[in-house]
Amino acid sequence: MPRALPNRRIPRHHLMLHRPLHHRAHGAEAKPLRTSDLVLALLGVALLGGFALMAAFTLAAGATAP
Repeated sequence: MPRALPNRRIPRHHLMLHRPLHHRAHGAEAKPLRTSDLVLALLGVALLGGFALMAAFTLAAGATAP
């Protein structure tokens, strides 16, 4: 009588790491964005942009100076 299931294990080709599911009961919902976070992020971007401009002007002034 033939077997219903094969003896050997069938290989799975798409192996993925199983991540735990995040449910709302476990605190996975998105937190509201605070205005202070947005202001701090904008200040950081402006500060980095200012440093980049200052470095560019310094390099340009040094290249044209005798």
